[in-house]
Amino acid sequence: MKVKIRKGDTVELISGRLEEKGERGEVIKVLPNEKRVVVQGINILTKHQRQVQSQGRTISPGKVKFEGPVPISNVMLVCPKCNKPTRVAVQRGDDGSVTRVCKKCQALIDQ
Repeated sequence: MKVKIRKGDTVELISGRLEEKGERGEVIKVLPNEKRVVVQGINILTKHQRQVQSQGRTISPGKVKFEGPVPISNVMLVCPKCNKPTRVAVQRGDDGSVTRVCKKCQALIDQ
């Protein structure tokens, strides 16, 4: 399945945890095979890391916070022109180039 959300896009969480619903963030990573995206500042997870020695380095123990993946169906792309969450259409040019278009205001998302 072709994913219409790319790294660097601003997205809004439309479903999920109640305290995170409606929050916006930038896409850090897209996992198309798993149909998930990692969004900055959303779905913060805590991992308890033990002290490990590998290749002469010591990784210090403690709690490590990081962003976990979110299902791609739970986020919606935010149009840079109208600043609203929107669906995305794909437009093909004469030369075979592909551009994404906002369904609400018909503005080009890819510049």
